[in-house]
Amino acid sequence: MKHPEFNKLLKEIIERTTGVLSAKSDEYSTESDKLHNFKRAGAMLNCSPEKALVGMWTKHIISILDIVDETEYKCGTEVDCFPGFDPEKYIDRLEEKIGDAINYLILLEALIKERYNK
Repeated sequence: MKHPEFNKLLKEIIERTTGVLSAKSDEYSTESDKLHNFKRAGAMLNCSPEKALVGMWTKHIISILDIVDETEYKCGTEVDCFPGFDPEKYIDRLEEKIGDAINYLILLEALIKERYNK
């Protein structure tokens, strides 16, 4: 991938992840605390909010690994994939899961910085 294509992709990822993080805010936080769900989950699971977040984040990583495995199985290392393989289906899912994984890392950083007042 050439630099201009990569820079365009980077911009798209940042816009997409920012949009999702903002949109999901009402669903997964309270008016007074953006990190509420992780704190509540940590309390329920008797662990830190950070560990609770990592547990939730894991499902996105597993989905990404499953997409990579399935793509490799259906395409191998060749450009040509099995007949009927729809790369758009995988790209759409991959974009969603990578965006979610990025957002969880941002939220993890926020939790840790909040803990240490940084």
